[in-house]
Amino acid sequence: MKLRQSFLSALTLVLASTFVNAQDAAALTGPGLPSRKPAVTTDGLERLISRSKLLAHAEQFFSFAQLSNGNRAFGSKGHEATIQYIKRLLDRTGYYDVEFQTFTYPYAESRSQLTVDGKDLLTQAFTYSPGGDVTAPIAIVSNVGCEASDYPTLTGKIALIKRGDCDFGLKVAYAGGAGASGAIIYTNVDTAPSGGTLGQPSRPEGPYVPSAFIHKADGEAFISRINAGEEVVASIHATAISEDRSTSNVIATTKQGDRDNIIVAGAHSDSVPAGPGLNDDGSGSMGILEVALNLAKFKVKNAVRFIWWSAEEFGLVGSEYYVEHLSDEERQKIALYLNFDMIASPNAGFFVFDGDGNATDIPGPAGSEVIETLYRGYFDSHNIRTGSAVFGGSSDYQPFVDVGIPSGGLMTGAGGLKTAEGAEWWGGEAGVAYDRCYHQLCDNLENLFVDAWERNSKAIAYSIATYAQGIEGIPRTPRPPTRTLRVSKLSYEQRLHLTCDHDDDAA
Repeated sequence: MKLRQSFLSALTLVLASTFVNAQDAAALTGPGLPSRKPAVTTDGLERLISRSKLLAHAEQFFSFAQLSNGNRAFGSKGHEATIQYIKRLLDRTGYYDVEFQTFTYPYAESRSQLTVDGKDLLTQAFTYSPGGDVTAPIAIVSNVGCEASDYPTLTGKIALIKRGDCDFGLKVAYAGGAGASGAIIYTNVDTAPSGGTLGQPSRPEGPYVPSAFIHKADGEAFISRINAGEEVVASIHATAISEDRSTSNVIATTKQGDRDNIIVAGAHSDSVPAGPGLNDDGSGSMGILEVALNLAKFKVKNAVRFIWWSAEEFGLVGSEYYVEHLSDEERQKIALYLNFDMIASPNAGFFVFDGDGNATDIPGPAGSEVIETLYRGYFDSHNIRTGSAVFGGSSDYQPFVDVGIPSGGLMTGAGGLKTAEGAEWWGGEAGVAYDRCYHQLCDNLENLFVDAWERNSKAIAYSIATYAQGIEGIPRTPRPPTRTLRVSKLSYEQRLHLTCDHDDDAA
């Protein structure tokens, strides 16, 4: 089943609907008391999900990114505008108790630009890489650059190093120790570089130098030219920021419904510093926002809580903070958690989290298999095959899993490559990343696969309507009062690695 439609084609359906204003929000709910609203049903909520409204939100999110150098990284002007927009629309419904949960966390940003022969190449940066401007000939490092002996004298040169076998930071430090004025690391597989870290602020092997991370094909092209006797001159422009930033989760809980059985749905509202994050995770944030706005037309039996996490891209910081600061009593009241991180990938697969662990050998807490079954049944009813996503720890479900809360969710894939079987199931291109713009500047409006996004948003509506009315099969026996939160034990740099690649497992 092929589900491809470009953003621009879909955008023609929006026309002037580029902003959800106060009149739109008022029309969602009306002034009537909750008792006058109909009980929520799966069909009733699902049919209200509109691609035109999703696209209107997308235009807003993209405009917010332009406030802060093209991104919505936590604590930036773009991110602040995002969360204010979400809260404003929810407040206008009058249906939710809406609050900001504010915290402070260290922010680090490195940017790198590489130019060769007057052409800018696709480049990612490493955290802890110093800023600076370097122009020099490229020199090839032996092997994969994990030994000091691999580095010739590099004074006045930029070291070219293959990825693999040891830390990025060690390679760049060795280059600096050999006198290099800059370092370029190229990937060892045919996928685009998605960013990285030097691991620590400094190393004894040598000083860090301005650096860039590039695609394997570009690195190998440089090697061919140099081996043919050509001098290849490169320019690196690198910048670095390190500071503490204040930021907030947005939490919206229905005023009605049983608060001893709370249904929680979440998506992260921040992007990486490299780009606007319209798929990662604007798609999930906008999907649950549209469901929340439409849920306000209905009565619910169980309370529903929507949360937009901040600082996910720095290691699940917002979700970890939220769960860590819940009392044991409040944790017990959460019946289940649903996570939506990247649901509009341009080369999409349809992945459901493997609650029973049958496909990935990593089950979620008891009850997660019930959520998995619900989503697989939904997609089966629309003749869409589903793959299995693993609870691998790289998104905001992890803190909930750590404390034994049944969890599930949907995703369409990140930097992993679509298999031939996946292309047969869903269309698209085998051997190509689900999202070729993952963690890049091009994760913009054109990167959204609107058909997949709309279908997943309707699946979210289906699940919210189901569980808002009943939680049959979800265990409600008391959970152990204390569980270790895995992420909180990790270092700052280890937390950053959690989001270096989302979980992709095409069944």
